[in-house]
Amino acid sequence: MHLMGVFLAVLGGIATAQTYDYKVLATTKTSTMERELNEAAQAGYVFAAVMGGETAAGNEIVVIMTRTSGGGAAGRRRYKLVATSRTGTMQRELQQAGDEGFRYCGQTVYESTFGGREVVVILERPASGEPKRIEYKLLATNRTSTMERELKQAGQAGFQLLGMTVGKTAFGGNELVSILQRVE
Repeated sequence: MHLMGVFLAVLGGIATAQTYDYKVLATTKTSTMERELNEAAQAGYVFAAVMGGETAAGNEIVVIMTRTSGGGAAGRRRYKLVATSRTGTMQRELQQAGDEGFRYCGQTVYESTFGGREVVVILERPASGEPKRIEYKLLATNRTSTMERELKQAGQAGFQLLGMTVGKTAFGGNELVSILQRVE
C-alpha cells in the first residue's frame, strides 16, 4: 500500500504544476503603453520584460506581461511609464513616481515618432496598501570611466543599481544612462 501512496503523491504533484500565461503588448506610442499595462494588470498580468526597437510592424516598444495559474494578487498592481530624452526630466519624473511608491521594473531605449530617441522606464506598485518611498538616482555620462566613479560614489551612499541603457539624450548625445534606487 505504501507504493500506491507514493504513486498518488507523484500524480498529485504533476496535476498541480504551475502554468504561465503571457500577454504581448506592442505599440508605437508610449502614452498608449501605460494604459495597456494597467489594463493587463486588471486582468491579473504582471510585468516580465521590456524592449524597444525595430519589429516587423516598425519601431515599437514591446512589453511581455505574465500571469500564473494561481493568479494571486497579481491584478492589484498599477503601472507607470516614464519616457524622455532629457535626463533632468527623467530624474524628476522618476523621483515623483518613487515618492508615490512606484518600484522600478525595467528600462529600454525607444525611437518614438515625435520625441526622438528616448529612455523608457516602467515602474509598478501595489494598488492598495501603504507604499514605501523610493529614492531614485539617474546617472548619465558618455564616458565609461566617469560612470564607474559615479556608481561607486552612489553605492557608498546606499544606492543599488537597477538597470542601464545607452541612450541618445537631448543634451549629451550618446550616454550611458544608469538608474539606481535607495529604499527609505
